[in-house]
Amino acid sequence: MKLEMFRRLFSERHDGASRGRRMTMDAAFTFRMGAGFAGDVNRTHPASIEPCLIDASAPPTFYGEAVIADLSSTNGVRAPAAGDSGLNSVFGVTVRPFPVQAGSATNFGAVALGVPGVPPASGVIDILKSGYVMVNLAGAAAAMKGSPVYVWVAASSGSHVQGGFEAAATGGSTIALDATGDRYYFNGPADANGIVELAFNL
Repeated sequence: MKLEMFRRLFSERHDGASRGRRMTMDAAFTFRMGAGFAGDVNRTHPASIEPCLIDASAPPTFYGEAVIADLSSTNGVRAPAAGDSGLNSVFGVTVRPFPVQAGSATNFGAVALGVPGVPPASGVIDILKSGYVMVNLAGAAAAMKGSPVYVWVAASSGSHVQGGFEAAATGGSTIALDATGDRYYFNGPADANGIVELAFNL
């Protein structure tokens, strides 16, 4: 009986039109589907993620941000600053937990699950030490597969974001991550939302 009902549903004509595959709710992307969300570790193997304390005096402000080891009594991680222009590496990349739900002082949980939100200003945060992660591409230069990676270590300005990843150097405001090697590289161009896959410390 059930088999007969199934056959009638998908083979018979109703109101002059055959149901067929149009009833399966197929989705099609005309060009390119979105790459993901900033801070997502999109290849779980191999990946090395460790929890780190947050330096509350200079906490990370978004997921998918480069962080620097805070060489002080806090033993935590912090957002890059202008004084970091002499570095040639970063400690890691902030990882977006899933699901994430932003807090509210008056109605905790009012924000829908899945909203990227912002990292906490203190406490513990997950940091990617090695692996593939989705990040926002800052700056004007386009990323290409295998192109070198730079981190903006000055205050945010225009399309440049403090702690953001870029595909071109800007003297005094960016640091190069292993520019002569292949440990850090973009794995292709960014999508329409500026999200790009970053191979980090492989």
